[in-house]
Amino acid sequence: MQTTSHIPLSEDAALVAALAGTAMAFSHCAEDEAERWLRALRLHGQVGSVLQGLGVGESPLATESEAICEDPSTPPLGQDALDKTVREAERHAASRGVDTVGTADLLTAVLDVYGELMDRALEVRGATRGEVVERIARLGGPPERPHSG
Repeated sequence: MQTTSHIPLSEDAALVAALAGTAMAFSHCAEDEAERWLRALRLHGQVGSVLQGLGVGESPLATESEAICEDPSTPPLGQDALDKTVREAERHAASRGVDTVGTADLLTAVLDVYGELMDRALEVRGATRGEVVERIARLGGPPERPHSG
C-alpha cells in the first residue's frame, strides 16, 4: 500500500473534518454518517459554495436520522471511516501536487469511502455526484488557506 506523507488540512477542510468527526459519535448508521458529512461539507470552503449553488440545503437531523437508519441500514463506520477519509483526502491532495488538503479533496474521499450512501445523501437533496464533481472541476479561484493548528 502506498503511503503519503502528511499534508496539512486547509482551514475549511480542518473545520469540516472536526465537525464530521464530532458528529460521528451521534450517528446511528453509515447512511446517517454520510448525511452528517454532507451537512458539514455544505457549509465550508469551495465544496460548500458548490453545494449551496446547487441548492443542497439543510434538513433536520432528528427526524431524518431515524428514517435514514430504517432497515436495511449499514452499521456506523465510525472513527475508522473518519481516519480513512482524511488519509484518502491527503492522497488526493498529493496526487494533485498541492500543499494542503482542501474541501474538494475531502469530498472526493467521502465519495470514495461512503460510495452509494453519499450518492443517496446528495440525491435526496436534488444533486448528483456528477453535478457536484463537474462544478468543483470548473470552479476557479484561490486555494483554501492552510490550517495553522
